[in-house]
Amino acid sequence: MTTTFTLGPTPNTVQSADGKVLTVPEGWILVPPGDAALTRRIKAAGDHYAVAEKKGRKLFSRGLWTAATTVERIRTELEVERSTEGFAKRKAADSRRREKAQAEYVDDFHGAVVAFLDFHESHADLADWMARAVTDHATPVGSGTVARTRRIPVERRAEAAVIAWMRHQTTGYDSLVIPRVKGKRREVRRMLAKRSTELLGRYRRGEPVEEGCPLKKALTQAPGVQ
Repeated sequence: MTTTFTLGPTPNTVQSADGKVLTVPEGWILVPPGDAALTRRIKAAGDHYAVAEKKGRKLFSRGLWTAATTVERIRTELEVERSTEGFAKRKAADSRRREKAQAEYVDDFHGAVVAFLDFHESHADLADWMARAVTDHATPVGSGTVARTRRIPVERRAEAAVIAWMRHQTTGYDSLVIPRVKGKRREVRRMLAKRSTELLGRYRRGEPVEEGCPLKKALTQAPGVQ
């Protein structure tokens, strides 16, 4: 099992979870993330340090430290394998499978958003605009949104994505100055989520919507949905 370290106080050091600082062995280099095959083979090859940088509560990979000779050998092996016709065909087939899977997921997610919105038929056009706006924002690969997680059902992903989209598009959340007090940001988000849910209720009941409605305004200004 790979142990993950955080960046150390100097460029050639890493820090363990208990605060211990380790100096990277002589002859090691840092391999940045991005090449999954290279990363897997380095981890399987032997000694290495996985390094991440903490930003807020999240950890972002900064790569692997390992022997330069190991990296050179594995990169040479990969270059040989990737130059073959068989590899090119497999890569093209994998790309087609990913594109198909992504297209199917986008359709499924869009349907889940429409179902969650459940707007009255008098607001059908706005429901379609909103579902497309939320889906376009939330589903791209690598977007890091709740729509990309597999830990919760797609119905809950759709709900969370709608509320997140509304938080940024129909409230002043992005310009709020929130005190750096534990739990305060979560409290603000809950309050805004309640307001968003109340606003959605008006569309679900088919109530008339005035021109100044923040949701209608956000939808009519969203690119590609008019």
